[in-house]
Amino acid sequence: MTGDRSPLIYLIAGEPSGDAIGGRLMDALIERTGGRLRFAGIGGARMAARGLESLFPMSDLSLFGAAEVVPKVPLILRRVRETVADIRVVRPDAVVSIDVPGFSFRVQRKLKDLPVKRIHYVAPTVWAYRPGRARAIAGFLDHLLALLPFEPPYFEREGLASTFVGHPVVEEGASLGDGQRYRATHGIAPDRPILCVLAGSRRGETGALLPIFGKVLERIAARVPDLHLALPTVPHVEAAVREAAAGWPLPATVTTDAHEKYDAFAASRAALAASGTVSLELTLARVPMVVAYRLNPLTYLWLRPQIRVSYASLVNILLDRPVVPEFLQADCRAEKIAPALLELLEDGVAREAQLASLAEGSAAFDPAGEAPSLRAADAILEVIGNGPSR
Repeated sequence: MTGDRSPLIYLIAGEPSGDAIGGRLMDALIERTGGRLRFAGIGGARMAARGLESLFPMSDLSLFGAAEVVPKVPLILRRVRETVADIRVVRPDAVVSIDVPGFSFRVQRKLKDLPVKRIHYVAPTVWAYRPGRARAIAGFLDHLLALLPFEPPYFEREGLASTFVGHPVVEEGASLGDGQRYRATHGIAPDRPILCVLAGSRRGETGALLPIFGKVLERIAARVPDLHLALPTVPHVEAAVREAAAGWPLPATVTTDAHEKYDAFAASRAALAASGTVSLELTLARVPMVVAYRLNPLTYLWLRPQIRVSYASLVNILLDRPVVPEFLQADCRAEKIAPALLELLEDGVAREAQLASLAEGSAAFDPAGEAPSLRAADAILEVIGNGPSR
């Protein structure tokens, strides 16, 4: 940057998780520059709370699966054109797209003739499947912000500068829950064991996993009859979770409070969880867990030849060993899951070994003890030549 003009950062977020990342990034950029910068772009409520006036509703981009995307293709393509046109008018110093690669990359490709730094936050999982994407995005991006420590080399070897900034979950406070508060709030005795059950945040996930989890709990109840179930969930699947829990043989507490989720983690002796980001949250909270997942068989048959990793859980991938037991597809059955879960509920070698490995994995996900959003802000300011003022 030259002159007195404050930098303009154009942000693009297309779903709630991206809005959360974007909100924290805005805070970090403001902190690093003493507020000497401006924002434009697309975002949701959390970014709006920090002053972003979204070009159009972020919900236009929050689509999942072909059934939702295909009918909206004309709208999405129109939003691409509108976004590119807006960027050409406002002439930002950097365009920082956050996740939603289907939309973000279409926009970034169309900016090659502009003197603007093109940055993407949240690296595509080329280490898991479709590795050719690394070379493709290296052709139109200037910098990539990666969440996981092993990601940058996949892109750097294709000539794309990359920075490991850390996973945003680190900033959500997963390790700061209050177990005593959770017990007091819900009237659970201090000595009663609690199992955290997390069947996913999408209807397809809960539909597939809740019946299986119910069968697991039938087996667990015979061995641990005084067990209490903690079921943190999200509003749009709450009804399904409550309906399933009503038929389970153990008492359950269902909550949709995002902050109370971490109190539930702190109170829990172990967890039964769907594969996904929640396994990282449980790692940071040091809760021993078993992970289970079952995709639609046709979807799995299509994906299987493209998968390049041996594990589904991030802590297993990072440490390259089966720290967390995984029961996927045909192995996602109560008779296999229940014994592994019982080992973690009881004191013994399996529980102690996983706790030690979770501590190791937790440290690796939290680079240098600094907030990922601050590391991301520093990288962006470095790229645009306006280094942080601390």
